[in-house]
Amino acid sequence: MKEDETDAISKTAGTAPAEGQNSKTGRSGSRAAAVARDPIVIGDVSIEPGQRCYVDLPLPPLYTHTSVAMPVHVIHGKQPGPVLFVTAAIHGDEINGIEIIRRLLATRSLSRIAGTLIAVPVVNVYGFVSQSRYLPDRRDLNRSFPGSEQGSMAARLADTLMSEIVAKCTHGIDLHTAAEGRANLPQIRVDLDAHPDLLELAEAFAPPILLDSHTRDGTLRSAAGKLPLLLYEAGEALRFDELAIRAGLKGVLRVMRHLNMLPASKSDEKKSKPWLANNSVWMRAPQSGILRSRIPLGGIVEEGVVLGYISDPFGEAEQAVVSDVSGVLIGITKLPLVHEGEALYHVATTASTKSAARAVDEFRLEYEQPLIKRLK
Repeated sequence: MKEDETDAISKTAGTAPAEGQNSKTGRSGSRAAAVARDPIVIGDVSIEPGQRCYVDLPLPPLYTHTSVAMPVHVIHGKQPGPVLFVTAAIHGDEINGIEIIRRLLATRSLSRIAGTLIAVPVVNVYGFVSQSRYLPDRRDLNRSFPGSEQGSMAARLADTLMSEIVAKCTHGIDLHTAAEGRANLPQIRVDLDAHPDLLELAEAFAPPILLDSHTRDGTLRSAAGKLPLLLYEAGEALRFDELAIRAGLKGVLRVMRHLNMLPASKSDEKKSKPWLANNSVWMRAPQSGILRSRIPLGGIVEEGVVLGYISDPFGEAEQAVVSDVSGVLIGITKLPLVHEGEALYHVATTASTKSAARAVDEFRLEYEQPLIKRLK
């Protein structure tokens, strides 16, 4: 395994890009290195340059009088640079991002970090403890941003994240999975109409698919405003997906290198160019019954191809689920028991599937083949 995935972390932080930095390398010159940084304050904790620190942000307690806190890990570099937040488990049952952050914090190269990394592995602590997507008031936290200090439980939690974390950052990466019972192909979602400058950052992450999708009101993406924010979707809820985790970890590290927060990789890393999709469509169940899928996640589909069959338990009434478009299967239901109208297959659309197929194939070569060899 590579050094970035396995080595232990140093207990101090390092260098960062600043005024007067070398434009080619992104590393600071001697004059910039001498510039003192201000501490960063999270909650009531002040983290000095060169320090890493755990902070527990207080949240509303349970009705049992049990205290609840949002865990935050801050690595504050010695020199000026970008301030990046990485969040996971905004939906409490989406746990792949938690493991991505755990591995990120165990990366040796963070000892030379430029700028500041703020990692929040579990935003929705309540949902995480109860293995639920939602908060105890049944609200979806990712429909409650930017929140309010005097609002609902969801609004207060959203406000805490916005005021204590997002407001202090220059960039962000939000880690998600599909909802329970579904799985997503690793992908980055951006709104290029609102943020055309995000394309370069998204390509640095190097997922197989970039989905250009409009931002929905109430989400963290929407509340972040002009702050450059990448949304990573991969895997399924309540399950660790090793491929999704590895791709997410490498993607975050690539973004940090792109921002000159970390030194360049020693190896001559060749990133595959992601395929950009400007639209996506859900194929829904034409009848209720038991689903048998024919196309795997990441499969290339043509318009008119049969994605699966739905039948009753006796196989007497059977109907095909046909794709209305050509593209890549970026999301799929994992439960074979479906009702009429239920979303089954999420297809990112394209007029030509050749470039999409190439992007998915390159991704599989980069991540699936090493994983298969490791498991043998």
